[in-house]
Amino acid sequence: MKKILSTLCVAVIVLFTATSCKKETVVAPNNNLTILTNLSSNSWVTTDNGKTYSAEINVPELDSYANDHAGVLVYLSFTNGVWEQVPEVYNGTSYSFTHNTGKVVLYAQTYNGLQTVARPAAAGVKIVLVDSN
Repeated sequence: MKKILSTLCVAVIVLFTATSCKKETVVAPNNNLTILTNLSSNSWVTTDNGKTYSAEINVPELDSYANDHAGVLVYLSFTNGVWEQVPEVYNGTSYSFTHNTGKVVLYAQTYNGLQTVARPAAAGVKIVLVDSN
């Protein structure tokens, strides 16, 4: 009899414990930001006779906190709707970027930076700021 009461008692405790649990899913807000802009061919400037071209893009959303804590992703589109993630080699030209508070600077040069490169064509630019904790 004691065994049956003990088993019944344990079953009741397990039942109440299992039914009192509530599963909660916490979804963090999406604080990522996508900035779309265009660069004309004239936006690319050189200071070394065509070995490297650079283009500066003002990004006011890239404040000091985002500059230090967010991920910064950059994509170029030379063909409508086709995005290439930077760094990238596209048609023999190596593209890279740097960022600091308020701006992203794109660079275009040959893979080793020794030969001259043609001024890049007009391009769409997508900058994605990925919030991070």
